[in-house]
Amino acid sequence: MGMKASRKCFWNGWDVTPNTQDEFCQTPLLWAASRGHENIAKMLLKRRDLAPDIPDRSGRTPLSWAAELAREDTIKMLLKRGDVSPNAPDKDGLTPLVWAASKGFEGGVRILLEREDINPNTADKDGLTPLCWAARKGSMANMERLLKRRDVNPNIADKSGRTPLSWAAGGGNQGTLMTLLKRGDVTLDTGDKVGQTPLAWAAKNGQAGSASMLLGREGVPPDTADVHGRTPLSWAAERGYWDIVWMLLRRRDVTADTADKNGRTPLLWAARMGRRDVVKMLLERDDVTPSTADKDGRTPFFWAVKDGHEGIAKMLLERENVTPDTADEHGRTPLSWAAEHGDKGVVRMLLEREDVTPDTADKERRTPLFWAARMGHEDIVKMLLEREEINPNTTDKGIQALLRIATTFRHTGVVKILQERCRVTQNMVITDPVAQTSHCPTSEKQHGRAPKRRVENQGSVPQSASGSIPGDLLAKPSNSSQHRSKMPRKS
Repeated sequence: MGMKASRKCFWNGWDVTPNTQDEFCQTPLLWAASRGHENIAKMLLKRRDLAPDIPDRSGRTPLSWAAELAREDTIKMLLKRGDVSPNAPDKDGLTPLVWAASKGFEGGVRILLEREDINPNTADKDGLTPLCWAARKGSMANMERLLKRRDVNPNIADKSGRTPLSWAAGGGNQGTLMTLLKRGDVTLDTGDKVGQTPLAWAAKNGQAGSASMLLGREGVPPDTADVHGRTPLSWAAERGYWDIVWMLLRRRDVTADTADKNGRTPLLWAARMGRRDVVKMLLERDDVTPSTADKDGRTPFFWAVKDGHEGIAKMLLERENVTPDTADEHGRTPLSWAAEHGDKGVVRMLLEREDVTPDTADKERRTPLFWAARMGHEDIVKMLLEREEINPNTTDKGIQALLRIATTFRHTGVVKILQERCRVTQNMVITDPVAQTSHCPTSEKQHGRAPKRRVENQGSVPQSASGSIPGDLLAKPSNSSQHRSKMPRKS
């Protein structure tokens, strides 16, 4: 029955059944309560034959809807009846009080809590109690009203293990946090299911005010690690919250160089994420080791280079105890990554150091020069070739020469640079119609390898006056018939 029809029936005094349900199991009273039609709800509630607590398909009663939608008058009218259950949960476990608290509806929470038979600790399907919702929403009024109840348990955790204090600390509402901290029965260091304490949540979310309040309380350990080995300092360093890092580093009971289960220290996280101020703060401490590598063999300097933080890389290189040539588990060095990414400043810094080997190959036998040539970074190829120990004929596991790689990917500028270094002559072997080039015989002889013999019936590569390969040979082979091999037809 629609609302217009319902009104007409009641206004004309027609004989109707007030408990009729539609296809969604919704009664006229539920329709009125869920849509804020308080006058119609009032008319219906005068009927003696009305059942006011019939739920819909989702298990929600008229009181549940009124509590969610902040219909104070409807809530009062329903609660005056003796046949309305104030604690009836829906199919998701939400009671009217949980609905009001989850929406931050202060009037509804106040009216419902006036009932002594209201259970203030009922949780929804996620384990969130009204007090958890008040802390999560930052509602001071609801928090204070709930805590006035003697039967409220302030330490009930939700299904993720988070308590009201955890939600208040992570949300940054200092009023609700202070209200909870004033109680003597609130546990201050309860970790959730991954071991993150309220302080860890404050540090993780950048809530400096909450972190300061917690650190000022006795019984709050500042260095508790979660199941991944990450401390509040680790989270604050990664996310660049320098003010929280500063607060934590002032504590004598905080270890500044604690590594997590992946071997990553606060300094490594800060360097990886480009947190310059945090890196500077940590490097000023004597108890921080700047070359500690993680489980992948990557140091803070390695991560700074790999993720393109040149300023931080320069800051780390100023330390004497930084090793700039440490390779990771794949054999790749910081120079290898800088060459691939085209970071000229970092490449220049590394090549100026005597403790950097510029021709180190990774486990795939790919050197920094290979990566620079592969990605077409001409300036870096030039910088690397200025070093006499660089071998321009280094190959990867596919036995592809640098010239062939550069030509295949159409890096013509790199091809010209390599040709000039290798002194490519007209005797170069043609190994592929796309690449048009292979190893440089001259350079192979210089590096102790015999040059390959020319393959019979293979013509030499035409050279321009400058010694480079003409542009028409660098283009992809045409699909026209003149480039196809002529095969005799079968008779």
